[in-house]
Amino acid sequence: MSSSDFRQIAIRTQSGKAERLFRAAVSAFCSLTRPSRREIGQLEDLTLPLFDDVSVESRRYVAAALSECEYAPAALVRRLCEEPVDIAAPLLIRSRAVSDIDLIALIGRHGLPHARAIARRKDLNPTIADLIRALDRPTLVRTRDPEAAPAQSLVVKAQATADSAETQQTPGVAAESARRKLRSMMRTGDQALAAKIDAFPGADTFVKLRETALTGNAAFFHTALADALDIDFSIAQSLTAHQNYAPLLAALRSLDFSEDRAFLITVAVYPGLFPHPQAIRAYLDRYRLLHRDAALDMVREWKAETLSKTVRGKPPANGDSRRASNSDEADAPGLRASSRK
Repeated sequence: MSSSDFRQIAIRTQSGKAERLFRAAVSAFCSLTRPSRREIGQLEDLTLPLFDDVSVESRRYVAAALSECEYAPAALVRRLCEEPVDIAAPLLIRSRAVSDIDLIALIGRHGLPHARAIARRKDLNPTIADLIRALDRPTLVRTRDPEAAPAQSLVVKAQATADSAETQQTPGVAAESARRKLRSMMRTGDQALAAKIDAFPGADTFVKLRETALTGNAAFFHTALADALDIDFSIAQSLTAHQNYAPLLAALRSLDFSEDRAFLITVAVYPGLFPHPQAIRAYLDRYRLLHRDAALDMVREWKAETLSKTVRGKPPANGDSRRASNSDEADAPGLRASSRK
């Protein structure tokens, strides 16, 4: 679907019929067999500004349509999942665009109604299923075979007795306890992800870039960026040499980061460039409109420059950068500012 298709929909509904535009755009999108990233972004750009102006019935219709869509736009799906369960239920039950972390967050925010809908998902994470059961039926605790694991069975029974006594003393405490467990799962997942940077040499690229950007030491970040893009350290250094995040935006887009991940890294490098919501929105718009193929072309040029340096007999500077990583002179202006915050 091209932008002209969306424009034709808008022309037919220019009389302020947000309702029909909202439905028509989603219906047209769902008819696509394999939408491109750009088409997904176009749908989000068109529908999210209309969201507050459409009726409950239209939201329910769109939620049902997107629940069957294999490539549903994540931002629109998340917005619909925050609606009451009579609207969000089809997405909670079927949508592939909702991750386990999203499900945990939704249960933590909305409690039992959303949890019961999520419990109907096929292939639901067993841990989430157990916590939903604890939230729904706090006195039911699944125990193992006493003969297979007698010691563990006793511990589980003791925990069940304690939970039951606590429930009798304070109504609703089991539900809140389940929510705490869900939040704990989210925190544990974040901590495990962050720990990868020290545990494994090939740790997650986003974690490396995020953690090095947040140190405030430019050399750390430039080394991680050079490794991620497979370019020379001096080229990675030049991407943040000026108060213009366009080169860094292209680098992050080439790595196919989501908007929120890219923005987190960028604001850590350039904290002074986002003093108000309009600046943040401008960044997200630019990131969304930058096609990944264009970003990859820029990275190829940087790699070609790295190769030309090697051919000329000048080795890549990545190794030297590590020796200078503790030097204050290596810090870029943006990173020095972030370290003071």
